[in-house]
Amino acid sequence: MFFLWHILGIRVCRIQRTAMDKIIEKKRFSKKMVFIAIGGVLLFTLVAYGYKLSLSKVYKADADKLTISKVRYGDFEDVVLLNASVVPLTSVIVSSSEGGTVAEIFVENGASVTKGTPLLRIANPHALSGYTTSETGIIEQQNQLRKVRLDLEQNQRVMTQEMMVIEDALRTSRRKFKIDSALFTKKVITREEFNTSSQDYEYNKGRKDIMKQAVKQEFQSRVMQLKQIDFSVGRMNESLESIRENIENMTIKAPVSGRLSSYDPVVGKSYAANEMLGKIDVLQGYKLQAGVDEYYVNRVKEGQTANCEFNGKTYELRVSKVIPEVTAGQFQVELVFEGKSPDELRRGLSLQVKLTLSDNSKSLLLAQGQFFQSTGGSWVFVLKDGKAMKRNVKIGRKNYQYYEIMEGLQKNEEVITSSYDQFNQYDVIEVSK
Repeated sequence: MFFLWHILGIRVCRIQRTAMDKIIEKKRFSKKMVFIAIGGVLLFTLVAYGYKLSLSKVYKADADKLTISKVRYGDFEDVVLLNASVVPLTSVIVSSSEGGTVAEIFVENGASVTKGTPLLRIANPHALSGYTTSETGIIEQQNQLRKVRLDLEQNQRVMTQEMMVIEDALRTSRRKFKIDSALFTKKVITREEFNTSSQDYEYNKGRKDIMKQAVKQEFQSRVMQLKQIDFSVGRMNESLESIRENIENMTIKAPVSGRLSSYDPVVGKSYAANEMLGKIDVLQGYKLQAGVDEYYVNRVKEGQTANCEFNGKTYELRVSKVIPEVTAGQFQVELVFEGKSPDELRRGLSLQVKLTLSDNSKSLLLAQGQFFQSTGGSWVFVLKDGKAMKRNVKIGRKNYQYYEIMEGLQKNEEVITSSYDQFNQYDVIEVSK
């Protein structure tokens, strides 16, 4: 730019000589200067254009190796396709309350069983020894309590007998006192004899009062002790029953009627307490279980509707349970049939389910493609006149076919929807047919 300014600037040369000399001014522009200036501008423009081209990365691609989709306007079905498995409506886990090793196996996997059918026997000598020791200790304690009960009853009998003796003595002394009172009044006996009868009567009467109070206290104490004994014996009987149940539970029995599944015990194999040994499928119907992409974890709710096809018929479903824990990029849902389920369903069958998330709506639609993995849906290559340029976009919902376009694209525009892995770092794609 300094060069151009220098060429186009006005330079005036003043030649000073004597006072009589004439000042001669140079011409403002000459043809040579004009041609030089035009050439400089052209050169600068070419340099700037070349620099711009050097910054713009261009990738040449064959149209046959690209997937090009046209933006369309239509109904957006807010649905997601699921690959669901048929599982029993109710399954009951079979486990052992006590750990141990498998000693005997009575039935095989897949067998139909009824409630109470023996399935296998667990051996645990240490636990069995502990149960036996506890059972012996409880029985000894019960025997001691029974002895206490007998002692209380014996003591009651002794006190009853003593009371009977005292009452008999009281009756005798009372009768003698009455006779002596009459005889003393008639002066048949002496005062000393009368006083002896009187003292004897008062003594036996006091003995009865004391004994009566002792019997009352003994009765109250005995009632309380017997209640405690009965309570303790009851608790001990419960403990004994629990111990015997635990011993009995080493033979694992079917908790419900149904068909055994996930059941593969081996003689000698060890299981921890409450570890699953298998399942029993209750044959009262089926439901569907499916994994859903974590993208939908905040959109799938209980009660949403779905449908599937089986043997040429369409069946309506409802989401009955959502398990939001994400594992390997998926969370689990359970669906139940609205009405009667197909008679031909069997455990393990796979069905394709269309789950509806919301009602249809009009939107700009772009076919799904692998470009999303490269850009996260934030930009795409838009194709026009054989060249594809980057453009920022905003993608909303997606279904099994389309993305919902919120911003950045217009109807009928063409977009490269195949993978961008090979030209992700380029700005322009030249597409040749």
